[in-house]
Amino acid sequence: MSSVTLLRSSARFLRGSPLHPLLPFAPSPTAIPHSSFSSVPTDALSHPAELDESPGSRGRVVCITSGKGGVGKTTSAASFATGLAVKGYKTAVVDFDVGLRNLDIHLGMERRVVFDMVHVLQGDCTLRQALIRDKRTDGLFMLAASQTRDKEILTIDGVGRMLAGLAAEFDYVVLDSPAGIESGARHAMYFADDAIVVTNPELSACRDADKMVGFISARSRRAELDAVEVTQSLLVTRYDAERVEAEESLSIGDMQELLGLPVVGVVPESKDVLTCTNLGQPVITMEGDASAAGAYADMVDRFLGETDKPLRFVTPEPVSFFKRLFGK
Repeated sequence: MSSVTLLRSSARFLRGSPLHPLLPFAPSPTAIPHSSFSSVPTDALSHPAELDESPGSRGRVVCITSGKGGVGKTTSAASFATGLAVKGYKTAVVDFDVGLRNLDIHLGMERRVVFDMVHVLQGDCTLRQALIRDKRTDGLFMLAASQTRDKEILTIDGVGRMLAGLAAEFDYVVLDSPAGIESGARHAMYFADDAIVVTNPELSACRDADKMVGFISARSRRAELDAVEVTQSLLVTRYDAERVEAEESLSIGDMQELLGLPVVGVVPESKDVLTCTNLGQPVITMEGDASAAGAYADMVDRFLGETDKPLRFVTPEPVSFFKRLFGK
């Protein structure tokens, strides 16, 4: 019995999450009226039912999450938020990894952080003071996490008011969640309208992702208020089609069977990811025929409603005659 057969057999025991459709609509770009950030947010985030009944009444909160660390959440959050902004949607991306903070590096903003999310929550500054405008992409802003504060400083009321202030100003509020179910992750998932679960094609990552799917379904604010459930979708990163063909890795079908989620994107294994991180540049901004950049662009399109867009990079590239002949 091959290793991938064993993985597939194990996956069947972990199956059980219901299928969820992708986001059924996207608000018109810049549909959210301009509001003031001149004071500390005091209003709570509106009831999800109001957003569902009146799309565009506030921005949608999108949580990028995973069960296992190191699967590419922050890389994906940076590219996803950039892609939304490029499409004309005013977007704020928030780093919820209090105590660590990496999103600013991926966006090339690490030297521009003066205030962070905890300063906003404590009333030490306004949202406007803490938000950093991206110099390269119009309509993109970042709110950094604190590197020195305890994650337990996060509260439902405080985070809810902060997100209400952001949702009143932005079309999309993208939350870069830490892995697992610690405080930062719980607060990010709790307020999500949509969740993108990131995983690698390996059983341990998918098993942990399955826990996140269940947690979001049962413990989100939408579930608590008996509103329309959080729309969940799956983003697969570091996908190697050749390893899948050799039955050394889980396939897209295996992961869909395990997690029961529609696939919003498949990002192939690529050296561009490390290069972009070191340059402080979102992968989606890579020029030329960079496969990872194209995959993230496709992901944004599918999230915004182009669900019939075919998945690329899921089959091995044809081997040239000379490569077959010389093995190089």
